[in-house]
Order: sequence, then C-alpha cells, then structure tokens
Amino acid sequence: MKQKLEELKSEALEALGTVDVALALESLRVKYLGKKGEITAILKQMGSLSAEERPVIGQLANRVRADIENAIAKKAAELEAHGLSKRLISEAVDVTLPGKVYAIGRRHPMTIVLDEAKDIFIGMGFDIAEGPEVELSAYDFDKLNIPASHPAREWTDTFYTREDESVHLRCQTSPVQVRVMERQKPPIRIISPGRVYRKDEVDASHSPMFHQIEGLVVDRGVTMGDLKGTLNLLVSKLYGENTKTRFRPHHFPFTEPSCEVDIQCVVCGGAGCRTCKSSGWLELLGSGVVHPKVLAGCGIDPDIYSGFAFGIGVERMTMVRFGIDDMRLLFENDLRFLSQF
Repeated sequence: MKQKLEELKSEALEALGTVDVALALESLRVKYLGKKGEITAILKQMGSLSAEERPVIGQLANRVRADIENAIAKKAAELEAHGLSKRLISEAVDVTLPGKVYAIGRRHPMTIVLDEAKDIFIGMGFDIAEGPEVELSAYDFDKLNIPASHPAREWTDTFYTREDESVHLRCQTSPVQVRVMERQKPPIRIISPGRVYRKDEVDASHSPMFHQIEGLVVDRGVTMGDLKGTLNLLVSKLYGENTKTRFRPHHFPFTEPSCEVDIQCVVCGGAGCRTCKSSGWLELLGSGVVHPKVLAGCGIDPDIYSGFAFGIGVERMTMVRFGIDDMRLLFENDLRFLSQF
C-alpha cells in the first residue's frame, strides 16, 4: 500500500504537467482527491492493515494528499497568471491612437430662432400663452371677424374633424389671443407660439404643418406706432441693428388698419439677389391694429381700449435668418444640414 501511494503521487504530479486549462485541473483534483478519488479508495483498505502499519500508512497518505494539493494549487496559480497575461495582451489599449469623436446633438435652427424671439419678447414684457391645436371654428374664425364666405373656411383649406365644420386643426395661433382676451382684462401683452395646420401642398415655401408666433397687445392708447416700434426692435435683435423694415398696406379681417412687414434682404443688403427675387426685400409677417369687432366680441370696450396684433411664421424667420431657400430642409432631419447651425 505504501508503494501504491508513492506511485499515485508520481502519477498525479506527472498528469499535472500536461494540464493547460482550469477545467482539466478540476477534473484531476476530483480524480485524486475527491470523495470517490484514488486516495480515498486506498484509505478504505486500511482496515486490513495491522495496528503498527496503520499510523505509518495514514501519515504517508496525508503527506501524499498534501503534496498533490500543493501541486494543484501551484498549477492553478500558474494557469491564472497565464490567462491574465493573455487577456492583457488581447485587451491591450494603444493609448497613442487618436480617440473616437462622437457627434453631439445640437439645437434645431428653428429652435434657435424661436428661443431668441421668445427672449426678445419676454424682455419687452410679453407673457407666453398657449392653446389647443384642435380648435373650435368659433374661436379660429367667428371671433376673429372672419366671415363664412372667407376662402380660409373652405374644406380645401382647413383640416376639419367634424362634418358641421365646428371643429378643426387650428389654422393660426390667433384663437389663443381670443381666449386670453375673454378671461383677462387689459392690459394684455402676450405671444402665442405653436403648430398650425393648413391644406397646403409641400414645396420650397409651404407645408401642411408649420409654426407661428402671434402677438397681441391691448391697453389704453395703443397705436400703430407702438406696433411699428415693437416689430422694428424684434427685427433689429434678430437680423442686426442696421436691418431696414418696410410696412405695406394689406387686409386681414381681424385687424384694421392692416399691414405686411418686409425686411431688407439679409443676403444682398437690398441690392437684389436670388433669395429676394431681385426685389431687395423679404416678406416677414402680417400685422395690424386689432379690429374693434374682435375686441367687443371678447368683452373689451373698443371705445376705451385698443391694441395691435401680428403673426410671424417661425419657418420664415429661420429661413431669412440663416439664408435657407427651401423649407423642406428644416423637416428632413439631415444631420449634414442641421449640423451647420
């Protein structure tokens, strides 16, 4: 039995020399040191030994077990070190290589212009008001003095959601002004930015969904001069202090008198170019003095109060600001285009 233990030790140590993976090492440990292993099988035979031989063989068996355990532990440490070395080589990072540049998102050009416009109006004492995008015709048309025969009320122009034409997607943010006038007494000074909808074909300057900022001021003694001063300040802040404006007579059902506002072309400086169609001017917005019928319909006495209103297309403002000649570029989400702003 003594010889068999020595042979078992030699056999185990020799087998350890060929092990190169942790799984094989564990199998070897179980084979020799497990509960059903080789050493345990030999120890079960100790009952046949004499009383003098048992302690000698027991000491030898413990020494053989300890030698094999130490050899296995040493081999395990070698395998772990070898594996770590391989991982360090395979996972090595070359710190001299240039790093990867990840694109960082930027604000949309329309958001840039919209935020600037909000800041300008807030600086002039305006509040921001919002309203529903699905609107009643009473607020989008009737209370704005738009007659039943007006082309804007046709099915070909407006997205109606009911057959009786009483509910539709709003054509403008002017209904917000009406709602504010109904619940708030003058003085009133608000802007109402938001999405609006019209049945326009998509092209370089039209879209069935676009954005507006509409403004309203109602107080005692408000005149056309106040409107011009407000809009001139907006233009100078957005497009530069030397930007010239031009007010042209126009007609809107909810204002009287009404006018459209042009600014001198920011591309050619008024000399004439493709952007301004050689006119030297760019149309920017519509405006005017609030019609007395609109004030009266909202419960405001037009003999005491007056006001002005204006409406600006955010897409138009953005295109003029950055020299963009096609509105569709603002909605196509092409990062090559958007990353320029």
